[in-house]
This record gives sequence, C-alpha cells and structure tokens, in this order.
Amino acid sequence: MTQAEVLVGDCIEKMRTLADSSVDSIVTDPPYELGFMGKSWDASGVAFRVDVWREALRVLKPGGHLLAFSGSRTYHRMAVAIEDAGFEIRDQIMWVYGSGFPKSHDVSKAIDAAAGAVRQVVGITIKGAQSVSTGRYGSWGEGITPTAPATPEAERWSGWGTALKPAHEPIVVARKPLVGTVAQNVLAHGTGALNIDGCRVGTEGGTAKAGLPSYVQGISLKGSLDGSLNGGGPVSIDAGRWPANLIHDGSEEVVGLFPGDEGASAARFFYSPKASKADRDEGLRDGGIGALRDGGRPSEARRNIHPTVKPSDLMRYLCRLVTPLGGLVLDPFTGSGSTGKGAVLEGFRFLGIELSPEYAAIARARIRHAVGHVAPEPVTEVQASEAPRGQMRLFA
Repeated sequence: MTQAEVLVGDCIEKMRTLADSSVDSIVTDPPYELGFMGKSWDASGVAFRVDVWREALRVLKPGGHLLAFSGSRTYHRMAVAIEDAGFEIRDQIMWVYGSGFPKSHDVSKAIDAAAGAVRQVVGITIKGAQSVSTGRYGSWGEGITPTAPATPEAERWSGWGTALKPAHEPIVVARKPLVGTVAQNVLAHGTGALNIDGCRVGTEGGTAKAGLPSYVQGISLKGSLDGSLNGGGPVSIDAGRWPANLIHDGSEEVVGLFPGDEGASAARFFYSPKASKADRDEGLRDGGIGALRDGGRPSEARRNIHPTVKPSDLMRYLCRLVTPLGGLVLDPFTGSGSTGKGAVLEGFRFLGIELSPEYAAIARARIRHAVGHVAPEPVTEVQASEAPRGQMRLFA
C-alpha cells in the first residue's frame, strides 16, 4: 500500500537522518530565490547551496534522477550548485504556459513620479487583466489605471518597461553517477533509466518507415523476419509519442504557437495546465485544516494558501518519468504537497520535508486525501524484497 510522510524542519538536517542510497528519485520545487510576494523563504539562497544538493546526492541511489524546478532568471545558479554537488546534468525540461503576468516597471510613470508630475487618467481601472487602453498588465490587487504621460521625458519613454511576460519554468534533469553501465546499475539498484513507455504522449501514435537496422542492411532476411520489414511500407507506432523535454499548459496562447490544424501538433507534447482551485484545495475541507492565512478570515479557512502550487497532473507525470515501480520519491522542499500528491496517486511511496509547519499541515491533508483514493495493489515477493527499507508510514 502507498505510504507517505512529511517531516517538518530544515531540509539539510532532515536529509542527514536518512541512510545513504535510500531513495529512488527526487522531484522537487525549490524556492526560485526571487523574493516572490515578499516571502522570506523565497530569498534565502537555499536553492543555490551546494551542501543541500550534496545531501540529496548522498541519499539517492546510484543512477537516481533529480528533477528540480526553478525560475528563468535563477535557474543557472541552482543548476551549477547541483552539478558542483556531484550530479550529472542530463537535460532540461521546459514547462511552457500562457497565463504568466509580467512584473514590469513602467519607465514613463517612474519618470513622472520622480519629477512630481501628476498624470491624467485616460481609461478605466482593470484588475488582474490586460488594460484595454494600453495593453499592459497590472497586479491582481491594484489593477491598472491607464494614464497619460505628463512630461516630455515621460512621453519619450512611454511604452518602455523592465521585464518580459513569464511564459516558462525550467526543470533541471540531473542524475547521480552510475555504478558500472546503465544495464548493471538498473539491475543492481533499480535506478538509472527513464520510464519512456510509461510517459509516452497520447495513444494516436505515429508511423515509421519499415526497414532493417543499419548493421544488417544489405543482408537478405526474407522468410526469417516479419513481412512488414521487407515491404518498405510504414509501420504503425501505437504506443504514443516519445516524451519530450517540453511540457505545455494546453492554453490557447501556447497551442497557437504550434503549426498544423488548430495547433494539433501540440498534442505531440505532454500538457498540464496550472493548478486549478479544485486541485489546490482538494482534501483540505475534510482534512481538518483551519484558517492559516495571516490574519486569516473565516472565508479563507481550509484553503491552500501556498502561493506557488504545482499541478498534480504535472507532478504525477514527472514522478512516473524517473521513479521505478514501488519506488520512494523524496521532496526536500515539499511546500503544499503537490509532489507527494502526485507520487502517491502513481503508487509510489513519498517522503517530504517542509520548513513551514503551516504548509506541512496543508501538504499532509492533500496527500492523505490522495492516499485515500489509491486502490491498494498486491505487492509481489520480488517487489517487497527489493523495496527500500525505512520507517515510512501513513499519516496518523
């Protein structure tokens, strides 16, 4: 049966209590170190510390994979720290979406403000959306009130800003060095490879030209192989398309970037929208979570207050990609538990670490709810004998 636990505390201290080579994969969403929404935990520098990732390397089995999200501005710092800790950087997955909002500084307004000039309102205030007058975006709380430049200098710099619209988040794909060859490592530790067939995209498949491998070209094998190899016609591939290092949110903006009928070619890639309210709050209303927001209003009780929740479908896919059957997934930066929710729904065991007791409580409720929706499956003697040992348990 799926087992899960969330530990509360510093991730380095908690990882130091784990045995060497005791987890099968690490799937995590560390702080992006951007100071998002003024949160101190997003400006601590912990994601850039080599000692964090060195502990992660130690507890991973040889060949175990690490998947870690980051921001476009700070990814390089995290990736270098991961590499300096001893990981091999294998790839980078891009999660592309159309719903990001630019956090740009209006240069024209700044010039007028510095000059003490009062700008004339020329349109209506729109909250959390694009201004019909200027085409620019505003914050959800304050909205946009279109105004006209009040000085010649502000007029000159009208339309200039300081940031692009965020539309992707990079995910580092790293691996602990193998012991021997891939085949030897997989047989010895159950790690080192990606679950390609388990993560193929779609079921419509595709076609490939029939033929023989290059090393047997020119050799007549008629009568000894399936006839499809001799006719030269297309061979059906009905298992779905090979998983790519691009994931998108299925939004109209992103799908429209792909060629083909109405963006049909976008179906070649796995897609996962940003977390919906139902996904964020699932399991909280029956999980005993009270009002946790600062100055919590009654209407905000039993809601997921974490500001950067990842969608469960995306975390399920990522856990499935790098975790062997019955494996243990570790998330040192658990947050509100999206990795854990995705892991248990895929039938994996999960160990999370979260510094904030408030977020840990939310994570436990969400994961507990997910565990309740996983039908127990019989474990074979082979699976049981190969499963990593530990003191994992379901939440009390």
